[in-house]
Amino acid sequence: MKWLKRILIALGALLAVAAAVPFFVTLDDYIPRIEKEASEKLKEPVKIASIKFGMLPLPHVTIDGIAVGKTEDIKLGKVTVTPALFSLFAATKVIKTVELKSLVLTQKAIDKIPAWSKTDGAKTPDQPPLARIENIRLDDALVKFDKSSFGPFDARVSLDSKGEPAEALITTQDGKLKVSVKPDKSNYLIDAAAKSWKSPVGPAIEFDELIIKGVATLNNADFSQISVKLYGGTVNGKATAAWQKGLQVKGNLDIDQVELKSLVPLISPGTNMSGRLNAKPVFSAAAADAGQILNALHLETPFNVQNGILHGVDIQKAATSLIKKDTGGGETKFDQLSGHLVRDRGAHQFTQLKISSGALSADGNVNISPRQELSGRINAQVHALGTSTGIPLNVAGTVHSPLLYPTAASMAGAAIGTVLMPGVGTGLGAKAGQAIGNLFGKKEPAKK
Repeated sequence: MKWLKRILIALGALLAVAAAVPFFVTLDDYIPRIEKEASEKLKEPVKIASIKFGMLPLPHVTIDGIAVGKTEDIKLGKVTVTPALFSLFAATKVIKTVELKSLVLTQKAIDKIPAWSKTDGAKTPDQPPLARIENIRLDDALVKFDKSSFGPFDARVSLDSKGEPAEALITTQDGKLKVSVKPDKSNYLIDAAAKSWKSPVGPAIEFDELIIKGVATLNNADFSQISVKLYGGTVNGKATAAWQKGLQVKGNLDIDQVELKSLVPLISPGTNMSGRLNAKPVFSAAAADAGQILNALHLETPFNVQNGILHGVDIQKAATSLIKKDTGGGETKFDQLSGHLVRDRGAHQFTQLKISSGALSADGNVNISPRQELSGRINAQVHALGTSTGIPLNVAGTVHSPLLYPTAASMAGAAIGTVLMPGVGTGLGAKAGQAIGNLFGKKEPAKK
């Protein structure tokens, strides 16, 4: 039995040496060459801190401290490459797994990915690839946008014998979002689901539930199902996207009973409004990249808001304060607010506006410029003591500080009526003033 004991001692010594190999065997001499070749391929500076070779649990190579770009648009804490040993003698080397840890990807890097992914066209179709990867593991990844971030998240990607993705799964570490991508002939099936999840791009809208299903190719995507539950209501619709030449999106949605009180301040900070929204927006946009898509957005929709409050302006006060222009502040409660909205390149046009609430009703048109400046005309009808007084009101100020005040003709008529018939002539004079204004031609709101 002495021979067995000696063999075990020898094996133990070999294992001890193998375990120590990763700490002593480095491949740092190869770093300059790898950095040079990677930099030429990406046309961006590439830096690597260290490269080590290890034996346990399987032979592998670990690369630490990778940074791409002058401002380190991509950073990787560690990359571990584990090859299939017997494939090292074949024409195509097989990489069983590539593990990437602590990836940080910036908006600049995302914009450059299409250029980085282009092939140089030097290879012939019959030439076998130098290496083929079977599995990719991504742990603790973070995508940094200009004003927000997505992650940390993990991803698992398996590839087929041709190096094409066979399946991909992306999961945020808090478990709130899961995205699955599976091939289907020449397409990819996309299935995304989220609960209690906030959007990392644009306004921080919180989705109670989100389901997106669609089909994508390398150049475009068709999302046939978009189902959302948020702020007490639902949103359902369809959308398409294409990115071969810039980025193009279009689609339509059906919004039902979405409460605006918490949603509006996210979309327009400093603006307050409540009520339940119903709308059917149709939208489209085309831009050079994702960062410009919002400014290029064109949207049209009828809308209806029920049982709400419009904060920052009091229409009834503006209609009854005929001699004053100081009508900022206050609020307007309404049973129903409806109209038609057109949004184009940052400007908004509200037409066919109608507001009704008890003693107050109003209609008109309002424009919002890309700089959030207000203009337009509101015709208010105030019902009191069995009479109805119609007052045309000018719209001015900004979205955050709106102003409503009577037209010059209405103010002049109100002043005359008050002098001639104190106490009862104001409303009659206002109507006369409106007639005077119509006589000299109604001034339409300036279109921006």
